This record gives sequence, structure tokens and C-alpha cells, in this order.
Amino acid sequence: MPELPEVETIKNQLNKKIKGKIIKLVEIKLPKMIQGVSPNFFKKTIEKAKIKNVERRAKILIINLSNKCSLLIHLKLSGQLIYFPPKNKILEKYTHLIYYFTDQSRLLHNDLRQFGYVKLVKTSDLESIFEKMKIGPEFLAKEFTFSKFKKNLLEKPNARIKPLLMDQSFIAGIGNIYAQEICWLAKVLPDRKVNTLTEKEIKDIYQSMVRIIKTAIKNRGTTAGDERYVDVEGKRGLFANKLKVYQREKQKCFRCSLKIKKIKLASRGTYYCPGCQK
Repeated sequence: MPELPEVETIKNQLNKKIKGKIIKLVEIKLPKMIQGVSPNFFKKTIEKAKIKNVERRAKILIINLSNKCSLLIHLKLSGQLIYFPPKNKILEKYTHLIYYFTDQSRLLHNDLRQFGYVKLVKTSDLESIFEKMKIGPEFLAKEFTFSKFKKNLLEKPNARIKPLLMDQSFIAGIGNIYAQEICWLAKVLPDRKVNTLTEKEIKDIYQSMVRIIKTAIKNRGTTAGDERYVDVEGKRGLFANKLKVYQREKQKCFRCSLKIKKIKLASRGTYYCPGCQK
């Protein structure tokens, strides 16, 4: 599932490619992708609307329109948003929505497993919608400082660090891949409880989070194994080449050379190094 770096990458690219464009037509091939309103109402509302900008909240893309409505797009496990300039041929088997713009360019919403969705909402309702979803603070927000992170962390003394990092009510946007990489870089076992962490380890976790997430964004996210994530141009995320533990079971640790192990933690496969993570 695309996490913060992947969705942030798509957001940044869409702002460059579709901001200011007018939606001429929407082709809905799979009606169940539209949630909250009927497909006909969806088409009627957004056709002829102008793209004001694209934002992100946690793992959700927000496309704000000129008619005071917004599209909330969650890509889930296998969703893709692919931009095609004018005259480029469209070749995609799992395309369920196509947005046609007045300049002949198009935006395709693909989804092999069909778990993703698009919701049409009033822009003025965005704040209350995310409050109801109980989404936590944004990692990239200026106010999310080490002091804020530490305070929030210490309020969960019995929580295990890796599942807590993935808890969207604790921090918005971090998922399975990056939580593991953060723990490895901080030299902390993913199943450590918060109340066992030292001041230095808490700081190491925060600094590792900053380094991992920002580096992943610079590398357009992660496409690992058979994952379907690609950016708006159809390119794979290059942070996969920098992964240190994720999907590296029985391979040598890059830091201490012991073999990476895999466990189940909070029902998720979790990789770690038994040598240098304590």
C-alpha cells in the first residue's frame, strides 16, 4: 500500500501536471470506485470544474476543485494514478476511471485489486471528515517537532514501537515498510515497548524517521517486490534500492552482517536484525 512518501510524490507531481486544468469529461468504467454519491452525480459535479490544487492528508490524496468540492482518493493496495500528455496512447488493463482535460491530456485511475476509492465531498467539510477518521499529526508539518513526538510517544507506555509508528492516529502516513526501516536505522527492535526506550533511543527513532521519510520522498517512494506502486509518470520508486531490512529475510545485515530475521508483529510481517537492533 502506498505510504506517505509515495502519496507525497504523487501529490507533488500532480500539482505540476494537472493544477489549473479543466475536467472536460470523466469516464467511469467501474462505478463501485465512486463512494458516497452516485456515478451520475459525480460526473455532473466535476465535469467542467477546474483543478485548484492537490494536497495530501496521511495516505489520502485531496484534489480541490473550483466548484468548492474536493476529491478524496485512496489508492489502497494496488491503486495508481497515471498522467498521459495529449496524443499519448493509453495502454492499461486495469483502468477504472479516466479524467479527460480540455487540453486533451488524461489522468487514469488504475486498480488491479479494486480496493481503492474516490469520494466527492464539499471542501468545507474536509476538516471534520479527517477529524472523524481520527488521523494523527502530519509528520512533515513544522509543528511536529521532537518534543511533540516524545510527548505523544510517552503517552503510550505499553505500546510496541513498530505498530505504534504505523498507527494512523499516532502519526499520519507511516506504514509497514518505513516503520521497519526506521527501527533498523535507530537500532531498536520493532517489538520494544515505549516504556523501555531510553531518551537517546527516542531521539534516534525521531531522527531516523526524518531521514528515512525525506530520503524516500527524494527517491519517489518505494516499489518493492511485486508491488504495483508507480508514480504519475509510471516510474517505479527508487527507494527500494535503499531498503535495509524489508523483505531481506536470511540476507546479511548491511551493518553487522548477521542474517535478517522475520517475525509476525501485530499481524504484519516484520523484518529486523537480531545483532544490531536491541
